[in-house]
Amino acid sequence: MFDSCRLKSPAGAPARCGRVRRLALTLAASGLLWGQTSLGAEAVHEVARGESLWSIAHAKGISVEALRARNQLEGDAIRAGDKLVIPGKNYKPPKQRKAADTAQSSRTDASAKTDSDTGSDPAPAPAVVFPKPPSWTQVQKTPKERGGINPCLVPDPGFGIYDPWQRGISMGQLIMPGRGGITKSGAFDLMIHFHGHEPARKEWVRVMDGAVLVGIDLGIGSGAYSSAFSSPVTFPQLIQSVEQAVAKKTGNAKAHVRRVGLSSWSAGYGAVQEIINQSEGRRLVDSVILLDGLHCGYQGPRLDPVLIRPFIEWARLAARGERFMFVSHSSIIPPGYSSTTETAELLVHEVGGRLRVAPSRRRGPMGLESVSRYSRRSLHVRGFSGNGPMDHCAQIGLYRDVLKVHIKPRWNSPRGRRGRSRAVEPPRVAAKSPARAAPVGPSVQPPRAPVPPKPPVVPAPEPKAAESEPSTAESAQASAAAEATLAAGR
Repeated sequence: MFDSCRLKSPAGAPARCGRVRRLALTLAASGLLWGQTSLGAEAVHEVARGESLWSIAHAKGISVEALRARNQLEGDAIRAGDKLVIPGKNYKPPKQRKAADTAQSSRTDASAKTDSDTGSDPAPAPAVVFPKPPSWTQVQKTPKERGGINPCLVPDPGFGIYDPWQRGISMGQLIMPGRGGITKSGAFDLMIHFHGHEPARKEWVRVMDGAVLVGIDLGIGSGAYSSAFSSPVTFPQLIQSVEQAVAKKTGNAKAHVRRVGLSSWSAGYGAVQEIINQSEGRRLVDSVILLDGLHCGYQGPRLDPVLIRPFIEWARLAARGERFMFVSHSSIIPPGYSSTTETAELLVHEVGGRLRVAPSRRRGPMGLESVSRYSRRSLHVRGFSGNGPMDHCAQIGLYRDVLKVHIKPRWNSPRGRRGRSRAVEPPRVAAKSPARAAPVGPSVQPPRAPVPPKPPVVPAPEPKAAESEPSTAESAQASAAAEATLAAGR
């Protein structure tokens, strides 16, 4: 059978025959090829376009390790059309069988009876317990200590070369360059930001000069974002509506996205999680940016990674250089669920790395102080101290650097320009009263009554406030909003 495959196949087919041979051996071992044994609890699954090992394992209710071991895969790379043997739920990978058998022999009769009665799988091997942020990271700075800026209320730089926000898309709003930002063939780049579209815009316009930015705010808590994008048709509809908006503005009927990025702050990660777990999202998305927003629950003292498994898979892609991922975290300890410090440690652990202490406490934007870092190809993780609302807001200040250092050179987006209707205006100067024209002939002006001098105006004493600290109601609202976000959690 195998020799005839090689003889009848065209040039270049030996590699394909090798894949067929390995599949045949796997199926033969399980009795699925020649019917030597019954199928039992196993089945064969053909890989569809956009599927990954994790998505298949999650859909079948088994672990990725079991699926990888059953099919003798060394990594996570699979292709559409590949056939995988789906093991039964009680399948034990060869490396775990010996340990499992030893553990089984030491069980008590009562625990063995409980397992047999419920039909549950053996408990998984204990995972690494990641510590919460240490006490020396639990600090807060005033605006004065941050260089005179409140991260929750940064100055507005305007829109730069971009036109103001406009709606007309299926969800959220977008800004586009006044002109340009698209190739002759209609290709343009797109970043979709979730949670905090205005703070993100203030950082975006300082460095970007062509890509389109979509901003989406759906409330407090990641659940609103997860629900909005749980349907696999929501994301493609959003992309299509953006393409239509760009086509209308530029007059290029061929407008289509070339590269797509997803960025989020705080609770916005819920939308990113849903999108990259869908086939269309994995096909289109190139870059993921998570700014102090990645949480999961616990199983006892251990993190429960099930909900963030899509991010773990994406981190592995980025570590291989196939995608881009940037993750930042503060040192805030939330109640009842994991901190972003712990989930960042988990991501790095899953790619076989370890967070390193940042050298000499590097200063970041808006008063951030770096405490840890990790980089591997296109995966970058950065940790910062601070446990207050302003430390949470300051994470958005990292957006500008990520765009400038990574996204802009990676995408090389078509350049945009300021629209004609938004040309740069000269600085406004208070207008002077026009000089009176000299009279043509003699004229007699009635004498003016003398104007009594105005009494001097004594300014009211200003309330004392800390230097550089905003004292406006808007600043208080911004800080309250950040505190509400932290309290609502994921």
